[in-house]
Amino acid sequence: MVVGALVVSTFLIKGAGSLVMGDRELPPWFPRFVEYLTPALLAVLVVTQLLGSAGSRGMVFDARLAGFAAALVAWRLKAPVPVVVLVAAAVTAGVRALG
Repeated sequence: MVVGALVVSTFLIKGAGSLVMGDRELPPWFPRFVEYLTPALLAVLVVTQLLGSAGSRGMVFDARLAGFAAALVAWRLKAPVPVVVLVAAAVTAGVRALG
């Protein structure tokens, strides 16, 4: 139900933008703003999922952080994306099994 609502709202927003703007050009700063907004939003989502927990109000350091660190190392070593994901999952599972 939520996905359906998001799809409908996305179509409405895109349609409203076309109606409001018409044939006018976007301001020159707008494409740069959108270009930087996407990675910033993705980073916020990753950090909140990585350090947040449903039951606590502060940051939580657990196995997810170790998996993320391992993924960063694999990514910096230019491993393919599937390998990065597998490394992150394996390290996370290993830390959970040990702790």
